[in-house]
Amino acid sequence: MSVSGKDEDIKIKDLIKRARKFAEPFRITNGKSFRLKDIDPGDTLHLQSEDKPRAKEVLASGVQLLAELQDMLYAQDRWSVLIILQAMDAAGKDGAIKHIMSGVNPQGCQVHSFKAPSPEDLDHDYLWRCMRLLPNRGNMGIFNRSYYEETLVVRVHQEFLAKQKLPPELVTKNIWNERFHDIRNIESYLTRNGTIVRKFFLHVSKDEQERRFMERIENPDKNWKFSSSDIKERAYWDDYMKAYEDMIRNTATKEAPWYVVPADNKWFTRLVVAAAIIDALASLDLHYPKVDKQKLDELAEARKTLLNEDGNGKHSKKKNSDKRG
Repeated sequence: MSVSGKDEDIKIKDLIKRARKFAEPFRITNGKSFRLKDIDPGDTLHLQSEDKPRAKEVLASGVQLLAELQDMLYAQDRWSVLIILQAMDAAGKDGAIKHIMSGVNPQGCQVHSFKAPSPEDLDHDYLWRCMRLLPNRGNMGIFNRSYYEETLVVRVHQEFLAKQKLPPELVTKNIWNERFHDIRNIESYLTRNGTIVRKFFLHVSKDEQERRFMERIENPDKNWKFSSSDIKERAYWDDYMKAYEDMIRNTATKEAPWYVVPADNKWFTRLVVAAAIIDALASLDLHYPKVDKQKLDELAEARKTLLNEDGNGKHSKKKNSDKRG
């Protein structure tokens, strides 16, 4: 990693170490024993409300470090990073993206939000619309919802499954396990081909969701965020919790872990998500590309050319001392 000095190097290593400490308690790599009820949506680890200003300062430092790591990711052009955000409505996905990625170069980061599938999407397999938007090497891709919707909303509302034009004999009682199998395989494939996959479930409580819905209704500046469909989906809360738990139990792996992030306190949610992404990037041995001798010679020649330019951008010429009669 290229740094400007020893003190800066120590600071970066300390931030990475702290990031790993924040993220690790919420990382799920083996879902067999996972139970959603074991994660408190209001958890803030050891931090209290009075620590919120300090947490925001740490997040700001993390955002700056994330921007530096992303710049090296882009320059190195070897790895790509896929970040998947899943959550119930009003859990804070949009806000997390806005705050955490605020310092990242837009040229190397793309955000894709997946709504209801289009007719074109339904004419393809369920992974198609996401696979065609995977990040290029050197880039970060953020999926605001993803192919996991096919094991969540489609599972809760199985009438959506009927619209997917699957041959009837393929729609069996094993379809959800088959989809989990497909997803594990595709994420393993992506990992083996240089795409780092990190998945986040922002775990908001039902009470906190109600509070945020009421805020959207009562605050004119937030009215635009509210949709009547949000209330309809809230009626299926228990079904969604079961679907999320089953999804995480079946698709959490060491190579593509889930982070089940407490989401009742937005400042803490953003801190954990940023920490997990920093931890992932720091594991890649990122560095700026080293140049060969030919390139160094080219740089030296360019420097010489620039130094020989006058103030008008033209090459300066020595005055001819010869006198003409």
